[in-house]
Amino acid sequence: MLVLTRKLEESLLLGGEIRITVLGVNGDKVRLGIDAPRTVKVLRGETVDQTRDANRLSASSGMNLAAIFKDAAQAMEAPRVETPKEEKQD
Repeated sequence: MLVLTRKLEESLLLGGEIRITVLGVNGDKVRLGIDAPRTVKVLRGETVDQTRDANRLSASSGMNLAAIFKDAAQAMEAPRVETPKEEKQD
């Protein structure tokens, strides 16, 4: 991992097309501006990590999604049983 120190309004370039600029520092929070082509995905690392971990957990849980979907489809196809409506008495 390359570690750099940047001051307010300083930037760095990645691959010549991506510029990351320090826009502000407030306590332990750093505000960054990212200028990149629209074809470049910019994702927050912690969000990607959480999604990856959730996917791994789901895959290792032994859940059989095909069986779950089959059961759900059968439940939707089951005939409905109508319950008699109560009539109002005056």
